[in-house]
Amino acid sequence: MARAEDPPAPESAAAEGPAKPEVQPSKAPERQVSLDPSQSEVAPSGRTTFDIDPIADSAMIAVSLGFAGTLELINSTGEIRPQQIDKRFDRSQLIWIDRGAATQTPDPNAGRYSTIGLGVAVAYALIDPIMSGVREKSVQTGVADAFMYAEALSFTMAMTNIVKMAVRRPRPIAYIDAAAHKDDPNYTNGSTDSALSFFSGHAAITATISATATYLAFARAPHSARPWITLLVGTGLTTFVSIERVRAGQHFPTDVIAGSIAGAGMGLVVPHLHRTDDIKQRRIWVGFTPLTTHEGEHGGLLNVSGVF
Repeated sequence: MARAEDPPAPESAAAEGPAKPEVQPSKAPERQVSLDPSQSEVAPSGRTTFDIDPIADSAMIAVSLGFAGTLELINSTGEIRPQQIDKRFDRSQLIWIDRGAATQTPDPNAGRYSTIGLGVAVAYALIDPIMSGVREKSVQTGVADAFMYAEALSFTMAMTNIVKMAVRRPRPIAYIDAAAHKDDPNYTNGSTDSALSFFSGHAAITATISATATYLAFARAPHSARPWITLLVGTGLTTFVSIERVRAGQHFPTDVIAGSIAGAGMGLVVPHLHRTDDIKQRRIWVGFTPLTTHEGEHGGLLNVSGVF
């Protein structure tokens, strides 16, 4: 008697239905938070550009000019009395380079010559941004240069007046007048301006304009004769103004040297801080990468890098 065979066992795949995709254990993706500067934030190669914040820069210019103007008004009232030069003061105690200024005969025309030189520098500061805009065919370039000139000048003026008020050094003309009245027991020096010798505002402002113009010339036309001509002319003009201030009896040589150094420093620092590559490229950046150890402990890797 024939025995019916058992039906074949169904395949496991058919019994379990359609195959399901294999599910892998979830794994948190690695995260990295970094403040590295991106390539898009760096200035175009071969071309230096400058960034201006109209609101912030205008505020700094206004504050500096307001501060400088207020100090000028205070000086003009005469309420701050100058120190009197002691009749027993020995002029040989002055710095050796300054002694001649206190015994010279001032040139009455030197003060006018120095003011003319200062006017030439200020005129250039007004014209140069316009010329930059024309050369670059960009209104923004002209506006940026105008802001940098104005900001450097306003800072220099405020700094100059603060130092003058703090030091209150008698001008050479004050020493000369005191020597001329040494036999007058009733002589007193009542001019506040006569005690504002250190440092020279004429020299500082001229040097600021010259330094700013030279910096911008090297930045915009580095492979031409323009920056070198600007450097030579600016240095010559600053020297001329400084010499005339000494010849006028308004300043000692150390006054004009200090003013020129301070002004040139301000004229270099302000445009440098406005360079696009200096602003956009962070000098210090931080990166943090979360890490998990084999024991399951969580931690992280902190990277601190920088360019100085």
